[in-house]
Amino acid sequence: MVFERFEDKGLSHYSYAVGCPGSGELAIVDPRRDIDVYLDYAYQQGMRITHVLETHIHADFASGAKELAERSGATLAISAYDKGEIFEASFPHQELQDHDSLTLGGVRIQALHTPGHTPEHLSFLVYDLSRKADLPMLMLSGDFLFVGSLGRPDLLGEEAKRGLASQLYDSVQRLADLPDSLEVHPAHGAGSMCGAGMSGRPMTTLGYERLANPYLDPSLDRSAFVAKILGSVPPFPAYYRRMKRVNSEGAPSLGGLPGAAVLSVADLRALIDQGGVVVDLRDQLAFGAGHIPGSYGIGAGEKVSTWASWVLPYDRPIALVAADGSDVSEAVRALVRVGLDDVRGSLDGGLAAWSEAGLPLGHIPQLTPLELAERLRQAPGSIHVLDVREDSEWDLGRVPDAAHIIAGHLQDRLEQVPNGGRPVALICNSGYRSTVAASVLERAGRKDVLNVTGGMLAWEQAGLPVAR
Repeated sequence: MVFERFEDKGLSHYSYAVGCPGSGELAIVDPRRDIDVYLDYAYQQGMRITHVLETHIHADFASGAKELAERSGATLAISAYDKGEIFEASFPHQELQDHDSLTLGGVRIQALHTPGHTPEHLSFLVYDLSRKADLPMLMLSGDFLFVGSLGRPDLLGEEAKRGLASQLYDSVQRLADLPDSLEVHPAHGAGSMCGAGMSGRPMTTLGYERLANPYLDPSLDRSAFVAKILGSVPPFPAYYRRMKRVNSEGAPSLGGLPGAAVLSVADLRALIDQGGVVVDLRDQLAFGAGHIPGSYGIGAGEKVSTWASWVLPYDRPIALVAADGSDVSEAVRALVRVGLDDVRGSLDGGLAAWSEAGLPLGHIPQLTPLELAERLRQAPGSIHVLDVREDSEWDLGRVPDAAHIIAGHLQDRLEQVPNGGRPVALICNSGYRSTVAASVLERAGRKDVLNVTGGMLAWEQAGLPVAR
Protein backbone atom coordinates (compact mmCIF):
# COMPACT_ATOMS: atom_id res chain seq x y z
CA MET A 1 0.00 0.00 0.00
CA VAL A 2 1.15 3.54 -0.82
CA PHE A 3 0.37 6.14 1.83
CA GLU A 4 1.60 9.74 1.91
CA ARG A 5 0.75 12.80 4.03
CA PHE A 6 0.91 16.34 2.59
CA GLU A 7 1.18 19.13 5.16
CA ASP A 8 0.22 22.78 4.84
CA LYS A 9 1.81 24.22 7.97
CA GLY A 10 0.09 27.59 7.70
CA LEU A 11 -3.41 26.13 8.00
CA SER A 12 -2.26 23.07 9.97
CA HIS A 13 -3.92 21.01 7.26
CA TYR A 14 -3.13 17.45 6.24
CA SER A 15 -4.21 15.83 3.00
CA TYR A 16 -3.41 12.28 1.95
CA ALA A 17 -2.60 9.97 -0.94
CA VAL A 18 -3.49 6.31 -0.55
CA GLY A 19 -3.37 3.62 -3.18
CA CYS A 20 -2.01 0.40 -4.57
CA PRO A 21 1.33 0.32 -6.43
CA GLY A 22 0.39 -2.95 -8.07
CA SER A 23 -2.62 -1.51 -9.88
CA GLY A 24 -1.19 2.00 -10.06
CA GLU A 25 -4.42 3.47 -8.66
CA LEU A 26 -4.26 6.39 -6.24
CA ALA A 27 -6.87 8.27 -4.19
CA ILE A 28 -6.31 11.79 -2.85
CA VAL A 29 -8.23 12.75 0.29
CA ASP A 30 -9.08 16.35 1.27
CA PRO A 31 -6.80 18.06 -1.28
CA ARG A 32 -5.75 21.68 -0.91
CA ARG A 33 -6.23 24.25 -3.67
CA ASP A 34 -2.76 24.23 -5.26
CA ILE A 35 -3.16 20.76 -6.73
CA ASP A 36 0.17 20.51 -8.53
CA VAL A 37 1.64 18.78 -5.48
CA TYR A 38 -0.66 15.77 -6.00
CA LEU A 39 -0.21 15.62 -9.76
CA ASP A 40 3.56 15.73 -9.30
CA TYR A 41 3.44 13.02 -6.63
CA ALA A 42 1.38 10.68 -8.81
CA TYR A 43 3.77 11.22 -11.71
CA GLN A 44 6.82 10.53 -9.53
CA GLN A 45 5.23 7.33 -8.23
CA GLY A 46 4.26 6.17 -11.70
CA MET A 47 0.61 6.03 -10.60
CA ARG A 48 -2.63 7.63 -11.73
CA ILE A 49 -5.14 9.48 -9.59
CA THR A 50 -8.39 7.54 -9.99
CA HIS A 51 -10.37 8.93 -7.04
CA VAL A 52 -10.60 12.22 -5.18
CA LEU A 53 -12.35 12.00 -1.81
CA GLU A 54 -13.61 14.63 0.63
CA THR A 55 -14.42 13.98 4.26
CA HIS A 56 -16.80 16.97 4.36
CA ILE A 57 -17.52 20.45 3.03
CA HIS A 58 -14.57 22.29 4.52
CA ALA A 59 -14.77 25.64 6.31
CA ASP A 60 -11.13 26.60 6.81
CA PHE A 61 -9.62 26.24 3.34
CA ALA A 62 -10.64 26.26 -0.31
CA SER A 63 -10.75 22.69 -1.55
CA GLY A 64 -8.88 21.57 -4.64
CA ALA A 65 -11.03 18.45 -5.03
CA LYS A 66 -13.17 19.62 -7.94
CA GLU A 67 -10.24 20.87 -10.04
CA LEU A 68 -8.05 17.89 -9.19
CA ALA A 69 -10.77 15.51 -10.40
CA GLU A 70 -11.18 17.56 -13.59
CA ARG A 71 -7.44 17.69 -14.28
CA SER A 72 -6.74 14.02 -13.52
CA GLY A 73 -9.95 12.50 -14.87
CA ALA A 74 -10.58 10.94 -11.45
CA THR A 75 -13.93 10.14 -9.87
CA LEU A 76 -14.88 12.77 -7.29
CA ALA A 77 -16.64 11.01 -4.41
CA ILE A 78 -18.15 12.85 -1.43
CA SER A 79 -20.79 12.37 1.22
CA ALA A 80 -24.42 11.71 0.32
CA TYR A 81 -25.55 13.18 3.65
CA ASP A 82 -25.55 16.85 2.63
CA LYS A 83 -29.06 16.71 1.13
CA GLY A 84 -31.32 19.40 2.57
CA GLU A 85 -28.56 20.87 4.72
CA ILE A 86 -27.50 24.53 4.81
CA PHE A 87 -24.48 23.69 2.67
CA GLU A 88 -25.03 21.16 -0.09
CA ALA A 89 -22.56 20.23 -2.83
CA SER A 90 -23.85 21.60 -6.14
CA PHE A 91 -21.24 20.21 -8.56
CA PRO A 92 -21.13 16.76 -10.23
CA HIS A 93 -19.89 13.99 -7.94
CA GLN A 94 -20.41 10.41 -6.87
CA GLU A 95 -22.30 10.04 -3.59
CA LEU A 96 -20.96 7.90 -0.78
CA GLN A 97 -23.27 6.30 1.79
CA ASP A 98 -22.25 4.82 5.12
CA HIS A 99 -20.18 1.63 4.56
CA ASP A 100 -19.78 2.21 0.81
CA SER A 101 -16.38 0.99 -0.37
CA LEU A 102 -13.91 1.77 -3.13
CA THR A 103 -11.33 -0.82 -4.18
CA LEU A 104 -7.99 0.28 -5.62
CA GLY A 105 -6.16 -2.94 -6.46
CA GLY A 106 -5.16 -4.40 -3.10
CA VAL A 107 -6.52 -1.46 -1.07
CA ARG A 108 -10.10 -0.96 0.09
CA ILE A 109 -11.40 2.40 1.34
CA GLN A 110 -14.65 2.32 3.27
CA ALA A 111 -16.80 5.34 4.16
CA LEU A 112 -17.98 5.74 7.74
CA HIS A 113 -20.61 8.42 8.44
CA THR A 114 -19.32 10.42 11.43
CA PRO A 115 -21.46 13.58 11.69
CA GLY A 116 -21.07 16.24 14.34
CA HIS A 117 -18.46 18.62 13.00
CA THR A 118 -20.76 18.84 9.97
CA PRO A 119 -23.91 16.84 9.18
CA GLU A 120 -22.39 15.14 6.13
CA HIS A 121 -18.98 14.29 7.58
CA LEU A 122 -17.39 10.99 6.52
CA SER A 123 -14.30 9.26 7.85
CA PHE A 124 -12.49 6.69 5.70
CA LEU A 125 -11.29 3.30 6.92
CA VAL A 126 -8.41 1.93 4.85
CA TYR A 127 -7.81 -1.82 4.49
CA ASP A 128 -4.67 -3.44 3.07
CA LEU A 129 -6.14 -6.55 1.43
CA SER A 130 -2.72 -8.21 1.18
CA ARG A 131 -2.53 -8.32 4.99
CA LYS A 132 -5.77 -8.57 6.96
CA ALA A 133 -8.73 -7.97 4.71
CA ASP A 134 -11.16 -7.67 7.63
CA LEU A 135 -9.08 -5.35 9.87
CA PRO A 136 -8.68 -1.67 8.98
CA MET A 137 -5.10 -0.40 9.15
CA LEU A 138 -5.87 3.26 9.38
CA MET A 139 -8.61 5.86 9.53
CA LEU A 140 -8.57 9.15 7.65
CA SER A 141 -10.70 10.94 10.22
CA GLY A 142 -11.03 14.37 8.62
CA ASP A 143 -12.34 16.87 11.17
CA PHE A 144 -14.09 14.25 13.29
CA LEU A 145 -11.29 12.82 15.44
CA PHE A 146 -8.11 14.80 16.03
CA VAL A 147 -5.05 13.94 18.09
CA GLY A 148 -6.32 14.89 21.53
CA SER A 149 -9.56 16.49 20.42
CA LEU A 150 -12.69 16.39 18.26
CA GLY A 151 -14.06 18.71 15.58
CA ARG A 152 -15.97 21.79 16.66
CA PRO A 153 -19.76 21.41 16.22
CA ASP A 154 -20.69 25.10 15.85
CA LEU A 155 -19.97 25.77 12.16
CA LEU A 156 -23.67 26.05 11.25
CA GLY A 157 -24.56 28.58 13.94
CA GLU A 158 -26.14 28.72 17.36
CA GLU A 159 -29.36 26.94 16.48
CA ALA A 160 -27.62 23.90 15.00
CA LYS A 161 -24.69 23.47 17.35
CA ARG A 162 -26.39 21.48 20.13
CA GLY A 163 -27.85 19.04 17.64
CA LEU A 164 -24.47 18.62 15.95
CA ALA A 165 -22.76 18.14 19.33
CA SER A 166 -25.23 15.35 20.06
CA GLN A 167 -24.48 13.77 16.68
CA LEU A 168 -20.79 14.01 17.50
CA TYR A 169 -21.46 12.00 20.68
CA ASP A 170 -23.11 9.28 18.55
CA SER A 171 -20.16 9.31 16.16
CA VAL A 172 -17.79 8.71 19.08
CA GLN A 173 -19.84 5.65 20.03
CA ARG A 174 -19.26 4.25 16.54
CA LEU A 175 -15.57 3.90 17.38
CA ALA A 176 -16.32 1.14 19.90
CA ASP A 177 -16.02 -1.69 17.36
CA LEU A 178 -12.70 -0.49 15.93
CA PRO A 179 -9.36 -1.87 17.17
CA ASP A 180 -6.88 -0.06 19.43
CA SER A 181 -4.23 -0.64 16.76
CA LEU A 182 -6.06 1.55 14.24
CA GLU A 183 -3.89 4.46 13.08
CA VAL A 184 -5.78 7.76 13.06
CA HIS A 185 -4.74 10.38 10.52
CA PRO A 186 -6.76 13.62 10.87
CA ALA A 187 -7.13 16.55 8.49
CA HIS A 188 -5.66 19.05 10.97
CA GLY A 189 -3.13 19.46 13.74
CA ALA A 190 -2.28 22.06 16.38
CA GLY A 191 -2.93 25.61 15.22
CA SER A 192 -6.15 24.86 13.35
CA MET A 193 -9.37 26.51 14.54
CA CYS A 194 -11.40 23.42 13.59
CA GLY A 195 -11.12 22.05 17.12
CA ALA A 196 -9.76 22.93 20.55
CA GLY A 197 -6.63 21.56 22.20
CA MET A 198 -5.22 19.56 19.30
CA SER A 199 -1.81 17.99 19.66
CA GLY A 200 1.05 18.92 17.37
CA ARG A 201 1.55 15.26 16.45
CA PRO A 202 0.23 14.47 12.96
CA MET A 203 -1.17 11.03 13.80
CA THR A 204 -2.19 8.81 16.67
CA THR A 205 -3.78 5.44 17.37
CA LEU A 206 -7.32 4.83 18.50
CA GLY A 207 -6.00 3.02 21.57
CA TYR A 208 -3.98 6.07 22.61
CA GLU A 209 -6.94 8.36 22.06
CA ARG A 210 -9.11 6.13 24.23
CA LEU A 211 -6.62 6.69 27.02
CA ALA A 212 -5.76 10.35 26.49
CA ASN A 213 -8.47 12.16 24.54
CA PRO A 214 -10.78 13.92 27.04
CA TYR A 215 -13.76 13.68 24.68
CA LEU A 216 -13.46 9.90 24.45
CA ASP A 217 -13.89 9.50 28.20
CA PRO A 218 -16.43 6.63 28.55
CA SER A 219 -17.83 8.17 31.75
CA LEU A 220 -19.30 11.08 29.76
CA ASP A 221 -23.00 10.68 29.07
CA ARG A 222 -24.61 12.62 26.25
CA SER A 223 -25.43 15.77 28.22
CA ALA A 224 -21.98 15.92 29.85
CA PHE A 225 -20.32 15.38 26.47
CA VAL A 226 -22.35 18.13 24.81
CA ALA A 227 -21.55 20.57 27.62
CA LYS A 228 -17.86 19.69 27.44
CA ILE A 229 -17.47 20.06 23.67
CA LEU A 230 -19.50 23.28 23.48
CA GLY A 231 -17.53 24.74 26.37
CA SER A 232 -14.22 24.42 24.55
CA VAL A 233 -14.81 25.76 21.01
CA PRO A 234 -12.14 28.21 19.81
CA PRO A 235 -12.91 31.67 18.36
CA PHE A 236 -14.99 31.55 15.19
CA PRO A 237 -13.24 32.95 12.10
CA ALA A 238 -15.77 34.90 10.03
CA TYR A 239 -14.25 33.64 6.79
CA TYR A 240 -15.40 30.09 7.60
CA ARG A 241 -18.89 30.95 6.35
CA ARG A 242 -17.51 32.09 3.02
CA MET A 243 -15.32 29.00 2.66
CA LYS A 244 -18.31 26.75 3.29
CA ARG A 245 -20.19 28.48 0.49
CA VAL A 246 -17.19 28.36 -1.88
CA ASN A 247 -16.65 24.65 -1.24
CA SER A 248 -20.32 23.72 -1.50
CA GLU A 249 -20.44 25.42 -4.92
CA GLY A 250 -17.02 24.01 -5.87
CA ALA A 251 -14.00 26.30 -5.81
CA PRO A 252 -13.33 27.71 -9.31
CA SER A 253 -10.59 25.96 -11.25
CA LEU A 254 -7.37 27.96 -11.26
CA GLY A 255 -5.67 26.37 -14.25
CA GLY A 256 -2.37 27.25 -12.65
CA LEU A 257 -1.29 29.70 -9.99
CA PRO A 258 -2.03 33.43 -10.44
CA GLY A 259 0.19 36.34 -9.43
CA ALA A 260 3.18 35.78 -11.70
CA ALA A 261 3.05 39.30 -13.19
CA VAL A 262 5.54 41.96 -12.17
CA LEU A 263 3.78 45.28 -11.56
CA SER A 264 5.25 48.70 -12.16
CA VAL A 265 4.61 51.54 -9.73
CA ALA A 266 2.08 52.93 -12.21
CA ASP A 267 0.34 49.52 -12.40
CA LEU A 268 0.11 49.35 -8.62
CA ARG A 269 -1.24 52.88 -8.29
CA ALA A 270 -3.93 52.07 -10.86
CA LEU A 271 -4.86 48.88 -9.00
CA ILE A 272 -5.18 50.81 -5.71
CA ASP A 273 -7.28 53.50 -7.42
CA GLN A 274 -9.61 50.74 -8.63
CA GLY A 275 -10.14 49.47 -5.08
CA GLY A 276 -7.37 46.86 -4.99
CA VAL A 277 -5.47 46.03 -1.82
CA VAL A 278 -1.78 45.63 -1.09
CA VAL A 279 -0.32 42.88 1.07
CA ASP A 280 3.12 43.74 2.44
CA LEU A 281 5.06 40.54 3.13
CA ARG A 282 7.97 42.17 4.94
CA ASP A 283 8.66 41.84 8.66
CA GLN A 284 7.45 43.96 11.58
CA LEU A 285 10.34 46.40 11.63
CA ALA A 286 10.49 46.90 7.87
CA PHE A 287 6.74 47.45 7.66
CA GLY A 288 6.78 49.89 10.57
CA ALA A 289 9.66 51.88 9.08
CA GLY A 290 7.76 52.51 5.86
CA HIS A 291 5.00 51.00 3.74
CA ILE A 292 2.46 51.88 1.08
CA PRO A 293 -0.38 53.64 2.94
CA GLY A 294 -3.34 51.35 3.53
CA SER A 295 -1.43 48.13 2.92
CA TYR A 296 -1.91 45.07 5.09
CA GLY A 297 1.17 44.01 7.05
CA ILE A 298 1.10 40.21 6.79
CA GLY A 299 4.66 38.93 7.03
CA ALA A 300 5.83 36.15 4.71
CA GLY A 301 5.90 32.64 6.13
CA GLU A 302 3.54 29.99 7.38
CA LYS A 303 0.79 32.30 8.65
CA VAL A 304 -0.07 34.19 5.46
CA SER A 305 -3.14 31.99 4.81
CA THR A 306 -4.46 32.42 8.33
CA TRP A 307 -4.19 36.19 8.57
CA ALA A 308 -5.09 36.95 4.98
CA SER A 309 -8.29 34.95 5.48
CA TRP A 310 -9.08 36.88 8.68
CA VAL A 311 -8.57 40.42 7.37
CA LEU A 312 -8.48 40.72 3.56
CA PRO A 313 -11.63 41.60 1.61
CA TYR A 314 -12.58 38.79 -0.78
CA ASP A 315 -13.88 40.93 -3.61
CA ARG A 316 -10.79 43.02 -4.36
CA PRO A 317 -7.74 42.41 -6.54
CA ILE A 318 -4.52 41.88 -4.58
CA ALA A 319 -0.96 43.06 -5.15
CA LEU A 320 2.07 41.93 -3.17
CA VAL A 321 5.07 43.83 -1.86
CA ALA A 322 7.99 41.63 -0.83
CA ALA A 323 11.54 41.99 0.40
CA ASP A 324 12.53 38.90 -1.58
CA GLY A 325 11.04 37.54 -4.77
CA SER A 326 11.08 34.04 -3.32
CA ASP A 327 8.39 35.09 -0.83
CA VAL A 328 5.91 35.86 -3.61
CA SER A 329 5.23 32.36 -4.95
CA GLU A 330 4.67 30.91 -1.47
CA ALA A 331 2.40 33.82 -0.59
CA VAL A 332 0.32 33.23 -3.73
CA ARG A 333 -0.10 29.59 -2.76
CA ALA A 334 -1.13 30.67 0.74
CA LEU A 335 -3.73 33.09 -0.64
CA VAL A 336 -5.40 30.71 -3.09
CA ARG A 337 -5.64 28.08 -0.34
CA VAL A 338 -8.20 30.34 1.35
CA GLY A 339 -9.95 31.39 -1.85
CA LEU A 340 -8.13 34.69 -2.40
CA ASP A 341 -7.57 34.04 -6.08
CA ASP A 342 -7.38 37.49 -7.64
CA VAL A 343 -3.66 38.05 -7.10
CA ARG A 344 -2.48 40.39 -9.86
CA GLY A 345 1.26 40.27 -9.17
CA SER A 346 4.07 41.83 -7.12
CA LEU A 347 5.64 45.28 -7.18
CA ASP A 348 8.77 45.40 -9.31
CA GLY A 349 11.61 46.67 -7.13
CA GLY A 350 9.59 46.38 -3.94
CA LEU A 351 9.01 49.31 -1.63
CA ALA A 352 12.22 51.00 -2.80
CA ALA A 353 10.63 51.56 -6.22
CA TRP A 354 7.57 53.18 -4.62
CA SER A 355 9.75 55.41 -2.45
CA GLU A 356 12.06 56.39 -5.31
CA ALA A 357 8.98 57.51 -7.25
CA GLY A 358 8.44 60.12 -4.54
CA LEU A 359 5.17 58.58 -3.35
CA PRO A 360 3.97 58.84 0.26
CA LEU A 361 4.79 56.22 2.87
CA GLY A 362 2.93 55.13 5.96
CA HIS A 363 4.79 54.58 9.22
CA ILE A 364 3.98 52.69 12.41
CA PRO A 365 6.39 53.62 15.22
CA GLN A 366 7.87 50.74 17.19
CA LEU A 367 8.16 50.71 20.97
CA THR A 368 10.39 48.31 22.88
CA PRO A 369 8.83 46.82 26.01
CA LEU A 370 11.20 48.89 28.16
CA GLU A 371 10.14 52.09 26.39
CA LEU A 372 6.46 51.22 26.80
CA ALA A 373 6.90 50.39 30.47
CA GLU A 374 8.72 53.66 31.08
CA ARG A 375 6.04 55.73 29.38
CA LEU A 376 3.35 53.94 31.38
CA ARG A 377 5.32 54.56 34.60
CA GLN A 378 5.82 58.26 33.91
CA ALA A 379 2.26 58.91 32.76
CA PRO A 380 -0.16 56.13 33.74
CA GLY A 381 -3.06 55.88 31.30
CA SER A 382 -1.29 57.94 28.64
CA ILE A 383 -1.20 54.96 26.26
CA HIS A 384 -4.00 52.51 25.55
CA VAL A 385 -2.35 49.06 25.47
CA LEU A 386 -4.29 46.60 23.33
CA ASP A 387 -3.39 42.90 23.50
CA VAL A 388 -4.42 41.06 20.31
CA ARG A 389 -3.50 37.48 21.29
CA GLU A 390 -5.84 34.54 21.78
CA ASP A 391 -7.86 34.14 24.99
CA SER A 392 -5.64 31.33 26.24
CA GLU A 393 -2.51 33.46 25.84
CA TRP A 394 -4.15 36.44 27.52
CA ASP A 395 -5.11 34.27 30.49
CA LEU A 396 -1.48 33.23 31.02
CA GLY A 397 -0.29 36.82 31.52
CA ARG A 398 -0.54 40.31 30.05
CA VAL A 399 0.63 43.89 30.45
CA PRO A 400 -1.14 45.34 33.52
CA ASP A 401 -4.26 47.37 32.60
CA ALA A 402 -4.13 46.26 28.95
CA ALA A 403 -7.35 45.78 26.99
CA HIS A 404 -7.97 42.68 24.90
CA ILE A 405 -9.38 42.07 21.41
CA ILE A 406 -8.26 39.05 19.36
CA ALA A 407 -6.48 40.27 16.22
CA GLY A 408 -8.87 38.41 13.94
CA HIS A 409 -11.86 40.17 15.53
CA LEU A 410 -10.39 43.66 15.50
CA GLN A 411 -11.85 44.67 12.14
CA ASP A 412 -15.36 44.03 13.48
CA ARG A 413 -14.75 45.74 16.83
CA LEU A 414 -13.08 48.99 15.80
CA GLU A 415 -15.56 51.02 17.83
CA GLN A 416 -14.08 49.52 21.00
CA VAL A 417 -10.63 50.98 20.26
CA PRO A 418 -10.11 54.56 21.55
CA ASN A 419 -9.86 57.04 18.67
CA GLY A 420 -8.02 60.24 19.55
CA GLY A 421 -6.58 61.60 22.74
CA ARG A 422 -3.97 58.90 23.38
CA PRO A 423 -1.99 56.47 21.22
CA VAL A 424 -2.83 52.78 20.98
CA ALA A 425 0.08 50.38 21.58
CA LEU A 426 -0.57 46.94 20.06
CA ILE A 427 1.04 43.86 21.53
CA CYS A 428 0.92 40.15 20.70
CA ASN A 429 3.34 37.35 21.50
CA SER A 430 6.19 38.26 19.15
CA GLY A 431 5.09 41.18 16.95
CA TYR A 432 3.61 39.35 13.95
CA ARG A 433 -0.08 39.61 14.84
CA SER A 434 0.28 43.11 16.24
CA THR A 435 1.67 44.18 12.84
CA VAL A 436 -1.44 42.76 11.15
CA ALA A 437 -3.60 44.55 13.72
CA ALA A 438 -1.71 47.83 13.33
CA SER A 439 -2.28 47.75 9.56
CA VAL A 440 -6.01 47.12 10.13
CA LEU A 441 -6.24 50.15 12.43
CA GLU A 442 -4.26 52.30 10.02
CA ARG A 443 -6.54 51.34 7.12
CA ALA A 444 -9.51 52.32 9.28
CA GLY A 445 -8.02 55.80 9.65
CA ARG A 446 -6.77 55.48 13.20
CA LYS A 447 -3.87 57.75 14.12
CA ASP A 448 -1.17 57.33 16.76
CA VAL A 449 -0.85 53.56 16.38
CA LEU A 450 2.24 52.02 17.99
CA ASN A 451 3.60 48.49 17.76
CA VAL A 452 5.42 46.76 20.62
CA THR A 453 8.59 45.13 19.28
CA GLY A 454 9.01 41.52 20.34
CA GLY A 455 5.61 41.36 22.04
CA MET A 456 4.93 39.64 25.36
CA LEU A 457 7.93 37.36 24.91
CA ALA A 458 10.23 40.38 25.02
CA TRP A 459 8.16 42.00 27.79
CA GLU A 460 8.57 38.99 30.07
CA GLN A 461 12.24 38.51 29.15
CA ALA A 462 12.82 42.09 30.25
CA GLY A 463 11.46 41.21 33.68
CA LEU A 464 8.55 43.65 33.41
CA PRO A 465 5.40 43.17 35.53
CA VAL A 466 2.81 40.69 34.28
CA ALA A 467 -0.83 40.62 35.36
CA ARG A 468 -2.50 37.23 35.65
